[in-house]
Amino acid sequence: MPNPVLFEVDNHTAIITLNRPERRNAINQALLIALYDALDEVRSSGTIRAAIITGAGKSFCSGLDLEAFHSENIFNPRGDGRDFPDVINACRKPIIGAINGHAVTGGLEIALQCDFLIASERASFADTHARVGIHPGWGMTQLLQEAVGIRRAKQMSFTCEFVDAESAFNWGLVNEVVPHEELLQRAKQIADAISEANRPMLDTIRELMESRRNASLKQALVKERRGFEAFARERKLIGG
Repeated sequence: MPNPVLFEVDNHTAIITLNRPERRNAINQALLIALYDALDEVRSSGTIRAAIITGAGKSFCSGLDLEAFHSENIFNPRGDGRDFPDVINACRKPIIGAINGHAVTGGLEIALQCDFLIASERASFADTHARVGIHPGWGMTQLLQEAVGIRRAKQMSFTCEFVDAESAFNWGLVNEVVPHEELLQRAKQIADAISEANRPMLDTIRELMESRRNASLKQALVKERRGFEAFARERKLIGG
């Protein structure tokens, strides 16, 4: 049986490929176990500085395999109490979603958990939770509106209609749209640029950006300023 997730390292970048193309990379327990293991490897590696998640074949990920949903442990696949948001958020290294085709429902949630997305011109996005009658569980109701605004998020989630790559770019869901054959190359270029950054400072900037979710703008700005003052004192750029 083919590996449900392929894992390779190119320079300092891990490339994680969802690999069930015959099922449009639908999510089952085996795929999740392999995906979580890959993300844990990214987290623990001393040489991997960024990761790319993409899909094999024509789809990025079509969401839950409904057959597996009723017969397998999707939400605690390794039996360690950790679900997808727990694993990817613990990774703490930049993750680029390279969206090569359909990203649907659970597949869209995987994409939304990435730091940002680069899309093939063939990519499309949909949230069909309301159509299939399955409760969102990986951040759809919060992360989609964070990406596109609450009104567009409501439109996507209420209608279950697909959004093409151009619209996804215009709405702010993806950062770039590139020709299909250039997708992975472009994602690698971005990952290489990230790999050249100062890692401790990159981690600090990420933490400051993400702290805005739980703080007012004023509180977030104060936190950034205090961090700069501590940085400057340590390097004797300012007195005190």
